[in-house]
Amino acid sequence: MTGLEVLQSVEFLNIKGKQVAVLDVENWQALIEWLETLEDLQIAKQALNELKAAGGNRDRAGWLKWEAVKDKWDED
Repeated sequence: MTGLEVLQSVEFLNIKGKQVAVLDVENWQALIEWLETLEDLQIAKQALNELKAAGGNRDRAGWLKWEAVKDKWDED
């Protein structure tokens, strides 16, 4: 299910005079995953733009070498 489909599945209820939007749990989780994917795509696009601006030079783009951070990765 796409993010748009999830948003279209919202049901509206009136509770104590206030209109609220309701999603079932599966659709809520799908919406969160969709938003996380969008965020990841934005991060990747920014990183690639920075790499292009640095002429393809990873050091100038500020990219770290795997060897320098792999031990930290294992700690997390």
